[in-house]
Amino acid sequence: MDDLKIKIAPSILSADFSNLSRDIKAIEKEADLIHIDVMDGHFVPNISFGFPIMKALKKITKLPLYVHLMISNPELYLERFIDAGADILSFHYEATQHVDMLVTRIKDKNVKAFLAINPHTPVELLRIFLSKLDGVLIMTVNPGFGGQKFIDYCMEKIKILRSMADELKPDLEIAVDGGINMNNVEDVVKAGANVIIMGTEIFGSSNPNDAILKIRERIKGV
Repeated sequence: MDDLKIKIAPSILSADFSNLSRDIKAIEKEADLIHIDVMDGHFVPNISFGFPIMKALKKITKLPLYVHLMISNPELYLERFIDAGADILSFHYEATQHVDMLVTRIKDKNVKAFLAINPHTPVELLRIFLSKLDGVLIMTVNPGFGGQKFIDYCMEKIKILRSMADELKPDLEIAVDGGINMNNVEDVVKAGANVIIMGTEIFGSSNPNDAILKIRERIKGV
């Protein structure tokens, strides 16, 4: 964990869609990644954006695009999202019976493969996949909507996963998404996360770039 850079990934689910280019420029200086939630109204009870938004983002920013597929049958769409510009692609453990095959397909395209899990899914189930993954995304709210409260028991899941990674895959990146704010971000990093996904806390600020700087100051030295 000590060698893993702490990365801040603003989630555009909380951005102003009518001024998306403006909001991207507002976080570009300090953000490490842009997090894109893709929702199908089936795997989660909401619908968001797809290929056109990704292609548009690719034209206006040089930041890596981290695409989080919250969709059923992710195997049908992997290559299309990669072609649209995904630099990191995560799909849900709960959405497929072919985890190993999908990870291979993503990595064969020279894209980083992350496996996402919902709050109720035990991290221990991922042990057999860790050596092949670039990262794991732990959802700390029930996926589908922004602005939810962090589910407390998920903190222990982050700790367990970091312990497993230290044993099996020390360079595994641990992303955390859901309900992270200035009051708990330090604890999330202490627990072992290094990719911090935040939407409301950043885009809800009058100065998103300054918000990221304050987050970095809060976790400095952790």
